[in-house]
Amino acid sequence: MSDSPTPRLTKPPTDLISRLVAAEPRVPWMGPYMAYLALMFVVDFAPKEDIYRHAAIVMHIAGAGWATWLFRHYWMGPGKPRLVLSGAVGLFAAWMWVAGQHWLESIHLGGVNLGGTLAFGTSFPFVTIVPFDAAAVTDVAADFSSTASFWTHVFLKITRAVTVVPVVEEIFWRGFILRAFVNWDRFESVRVGQFTWAAFLGSSLLSVVQHPANWGVSILCWMLFNGLFYYTRSLSCLMITHGVTNLALYVYVVRAGDWQFW
Repeated sequence: MSDSPTPRLTKPPTDLISRLVAAEPRVPWMGPYMAYLALMFVVDFAPKEDIYRHAAIVMHIAGAGWATWLFRHYWMGPGKPRLVLSGAVGLFAAWMWVAGQHWLESIHLGGVNLGGTLAFGTSFPFVTIVPFDAAAVTDVAADFSSTASFWTHVFLKITRAVTVVPVVEEIFWRGFILRAFVNWDRFESVRVGQFTWAAFLGSSLLSVVQHPANWGVSILCWMLFNGLFYYTRSLSCLMITHGVTNLALYVYVVRAGDWQFW
């Protein structure tokens, strides 16, 4: 990835996307992620019949991928992939996610299980921890009518986790949020990989909104990913790392039957 700021358009915008980006430079960095989240609600509320659940994930992949494709010309160069480093950090992050979550579930402070889920409210205290309930974790395979349907679900979910998820999340979190913490109004003027404690810690803490059930390991994982990005200044490196993490995590879940991470 280049160290230079995102280049501004030098020609008058001639199409809808160009006009949108000219009016709001943050759209290319936020748009794919917002589209991904919006489509996630569609997936969550899809009918429970197997065919509809499969179709919803396919739509999710296609929709988020299309939103990403629309803005492909507005990002900086992806940087060097650093395959060995990406793979090693990705595998470590997957191990840390599982081991760290189980460790937090074993810790109780003041009657609060640190492995519980964060619950956000509007009255004091604004954030509480709902105790982890191992009995509530069910075997995902039992939700499908056949073995073939279950494995189709596994294939589709892993495909999503290693394709569109790393791309949209890294564009948003490392490509945008780290710089937005430095200068929200002029994020594109912030040098890629410019370190500030506010960005490093703030983005890590903000990640719990995306992972409330794994808030503790989410903070640690984001610190790890942020540190790797500051070191490499490469979005492609982080995309590969994120994809390896998701792949390793889901392979572990299916093999071990540890469905709380699904």
